[in-house]
Amino acid sequence: MDHLKIIKTPEEHEAALERLMALMEADPQEGSREADELEVLAMLIEQYEQRQFPIDLPDPVSAIRFRMEQQGLKNKDLVPFFGSASKVSEVLNGVRPLSLNMIRRLNHGLGIPADILVQRPSHETARVS
Repeated sequence: MDHLKIIKTPEEHEAALERLMALMEADPQEGSREADELEVLAMLIEQYEQRQFPIDLPDPVSAIRFRMEQQGLKNKDLVPFFGSASKVSEVLNGVRPLSLNMIRRLNHGLGIPADILVQRPSHETARVS
């Protein structure tokens, strides 16, 4: 690739990936022209892939259940984030929406990204549509 440009086609994407692999194998010295090209090329590839292959964020309850599974947490372990055992149960069963305070505590305490927690749960989206 002689010059860097926005990747718009699958063929350009394939060529960019091949060039990226060649640059990575060459292991260019930091600050060199090739190292800069590698960095910019990686960003262009990422931008193309995000446009072509968007990944939907999980709904809030799925994200909470996934984190519980990752950390071996039980419903009772979530009481500090929700306020009570009944609220934990209601949120996990889709009966109660997350409050702003719950979102803040889950984000801070369990590291669940806020942009996932503020989404509408999938069962609500289905009803609204």
